[in-house]
Amino acid sequence: MPDGPGLASSAAAVPLSGAQPAIAVSGLAKRVADASGELTILHEVDFTVQKAETLAIVGASGSGKSTLLGLLAGLDTPSAGRVLLDGVDIYALDEDGRAALRKEKLGFVFQSFQLLAHLTALENVMLPLELRGATHAREKAESMLERVGLASRLKHYPKYLSGGEQQRVALARAFVTEPPLLFADEPTGSLDAATGEAVIKLMFELNRQHGSTLVLVTHDQAMAARCGRTITIAAGRLL
Repeated sequence: MPDGPGLASSAAAVPLSGAQPAIAVSGLAKRVADASGELTILHEVDFTVQKAETLAIVGASGSGKSTLLGLLAGLDTPSAGRVLLDGVDIYALDEDGRAALRKEKLGFVFQSFQLLAHLTALENVMLPLELRGATHAREKAESMLERVGLASRLKHYPKYLSGGEQQRVALARAFVTEPPLLFADEPTGSLDAATGEAVIKLMFELNRQHGSTLVLVTHDQAMAARCGRTITIAAGRLL
């Protein structure tokens, strides 16, 4: 077993026996060097999320909630602690192993949409299917875009779509592979109130239909109230 996270081979990805929560976090911490020495962004955090549960992580800007979400998704490496997704210790995997796990199990909705500018709406949604080698990627992507109300915008590039339309494309991309885990980082933070409300309703509707485990980061208490459970983070600590 290696001393640090992210150094082991993907052969370490052996699920633990018995029923597992969707997410199990233990002793998770993130520290970075700054001008004064060392800054602790996230103190040791412990919690679990059950399968098909909806969880909101709330807190003020700079509290560490987006850092926590990135660590849950394996997009960053912790200074200490473990994250188990369906019993797999993601930081016992190397970087390629974590990428493969994300491709198989995760959908991610970003505040800033993160659509590829040189791809149309349809191509953006097809991309995760093609990366998986899925059959009928075009048909599945078209169907998902129709479900989010964008059947008439398939050939439009992101710059020709409104913010709300871009976020709906992002939702379609996240859900099209039917991932068991969905993470959303301030999914309405770039939208006006009315558009944000429509996107929230769509996200929860899709999540109910797919039965995935939803973890979202937000400072919006109204959005958090729609989730089955809420945890609050302040100055890098769970309250």
